[in-house]
Amino acid sequence: MKTLPESLVAHIAGRVTTLAACWIVTRKDTVRLGFTDHDRALTVDGIHCQPESGLSTTAMTGGPQLATGGGDVAGALSSPALSEDDLEAGLWDDAEVGVYLVNWQQPADHVLLRRARIGEITRAGDAFQAELRGLAHLLEARQGREFSKSCDADLGDARCKVELNDPAYQATGTVLSASFEWVRSIGFSAFAEGWFTSGRLEVLDGPLSGFASEVASHRNDDGAVILALFQPAPKILAIGTAIKVRAGCDKSLATCKSKFVNHLNFQGFPHMPGTDFALSYPNRNTGKNDGSALAS
Repeated sequence: MKTLPESLVAHIAGRVTTLAACWIVTRKDTVRLGFTDHDRALTVDGIHCQPESGLSTTAMTGGPQLATGGGDVAGALSSPALSEDDLEAGLWDDAEVGVYLVNWQQPADHVLLRRARIGEITRAGDAFQAELRGLAHLLEARQGREFSKSCDADLGDARCKVELNDPAYQATGTVLSASFEWVRSIGFSAFAEGWFTSGRLEVLDGPLSGFASEVASHRNDDGAVILALFQPAPKILAIGTAIKVRAGCDKSLATCKSKFVNHLNFQGFPHMPGTDFALSYPNRNTGKNDGSALAS
């Protein structure tokens, strides 16, 4: 149940209203930005909401029971706050959105209609459309443990407990050359080839600051390293750009033990019998299915 300011209730009950919609977005990098469909800037909840973006929204729908509801917001990349680089870098992914109803003649009279998260973003030239997902979509996330031979924790999280700030597991370097799919850089010569495979590369400065991608492969190249990216960069990184690269993990027990010395915290079940064993049957003189231990 929402409580509206008495002055806003009186205004809505009048014969003529001056209402506008405002959106306040909190990105993953904690930057808060405001937008409005009104033709003038409005200040809501301490955030200056800009009109230049040309935003418009569809009706927000709700599903039955706890089903995910949502809507869409569309606009153009015409505002300094809405840049192509930020969209491509993923800074808007899963950002929190507050949708407000505002009396534009008196912006202090406003009410938060709902909260949502930005989902899929599609673009066509300078125009974009972002999906707004109701908070009920968080209930669709997987809960509990996953039983598999590989680890189901994320490297460095509370269950894994690997300290990724350790210099043995991450380093910074400088770009020598790059394409959309790979980066050649220096600063990582102390690490064995493949150390950063399945790791994470993050751009620290320049126009693509904040962009990150999983590392598909890591190989040494005449004193430098070549890092192939799973997610192509939206632009080619300039020479001299600073990057940070984190060690990768293939989530196997062997890697957990040999690379991170963290096998006591391994979050998988490496001794589970596989499908072949579960579907097998005893054969004479094979030495299998004799009741012996599967692992020592």
